[in-house]
Amino acid sequence: MNIPFSPPDISNEEIKEVIDTLKSGWLTTGPKTKLFEKKIAEYCNTTSAVCLGSATAAMELTLRLLGVGRGDEVITTAYTYTATASVIKHVGANIVLVDTKKDSFEMDYEKLEKAITKNTKVILPVDLGGVMCDYDTIFKIVNNYSDLFTPDNEIQQSFGRIVVLADAAHSFGATQNYKRSGEVADFTCFSFHAVKNLTTGEGGAVTWKDTPALDNEEVYHQYMLLSLHGQSKDALSKTKIGSWEYDILSPSYKCNMTDIAASLGLSQLRRYSNALNIRKEIIGFYDHELSFEKFERLEHFGRDYSSSGHLYLLRLKNKSEEYRNNIIKRMAEKGISTNVHYKPLPMHTAYKQMGFDIKHYKNSYNLYKNEISLPLHTSLTESQLCYIVESLLTSIKEEDSAKLINSQ
Repeated sequence: MNIPFSPPDISNEEIKEVIDTLKSGWLTTGPKTKLFEKKIAEYCNTTSAVCLGSATAAMELTLRLLGVGRGDEVITTAYTYTATASVIKHVGANIVLVDTKKDSFEMDYEKLEKAITKNTKVILPVDLGGVMCDYDTIFKIVNNYSDLFTPDNEIQQSFGRIVVLADAAHSFGATQNYKRSGEVADFTCFSFHAVKNLTTGEGGAVTWKDTPALDNEEVYHQYMLLSLHGQSKDALSKTKIGSWEYDILSPSYKCNMTDIAASLGLSQLRRYSNALNIRKEIIGFYDHELSFEKFERLEHFGRDYSSSGHLYLLRLKNKSEEYRNNIIKRMAEKGISTNVHYKPLPMHTAYKQMGFDIKHYKNSYNLYKNEISLPLHTSLTESQLCYIVESLLTSIKEEDSAKLINSQ
């Protein structure tokens, strides 16, 4: 067999929707992007949503919207992809990395609390694998430190505390305490990259909670300015009779979503409930078949939460980085693509050069060294799932035998 790790699930419905867009003559940001924004907001139970070119753009523009910059600090986890932290660097703020809690994929909230200073403007938690973070605890922490918070502008003053900006690249469709990802954090940023549960090829979105001090229309308008060169009118607005003229209000950025991408998203969203159910069934199968003491896994479902089921994170207990890497090679030889989520940021050259050292993030390293992510996507068949489990167990036996022989 040849089993890819996470191919996009594209049906005839997506193809027809894209063809309709191509025939319409409107390819860039237009009516379908605006409709997709509306549907995302409805799905997430928020008033508004903004579609952008990526989740990275959504996080960076949100930091810029909040006025975060030089001298400010943004706290996030060391156990994430670089996009989470790189956007902090992009706006000129200082990256503060917090280790995970022992044997947990979430940051250590006690260490998070200790990392807060008068310069902390934003906490950027990561919903790894599709499971939402403990936002109740995070909000309790930021509310406890409101006296230490020093706002630098009007929007920061309106919050009166550290802002919680969720990196929800993995958690579109997840729930916690009967609320959907997108309506829990102050701002929530989603990814619709090709490997995500719902894809627009490349793309992302941001939602935000209704807050008395915030004017939703003004927030939306600011995102539009930031994402389209600071131009006072988008292309759709300029099509109105006599409405060609525009102004440039700031030298901003270019990271809007196109209608081609949005058309993919619209059809994906119509099928999304079924996709989540399939992912839940696959996770249930893995959980049942791999319920051995030799494994630890991310728990996707509980009494008061439900994951989007984006990644199946499995740890090979008490095994080394070398052992895990050999298992990945053996799986690849059997035609199965696996992955690792994630190599902690302090292990990468860019972050080492910033002064981060993995020795200060031992829990993150211990998670990473024996984690392996199994294929999890809606195209998997029952026979493929059985083959994946069988191949994993066989690979472990092969590696254990090889280690025994080499030790003799």
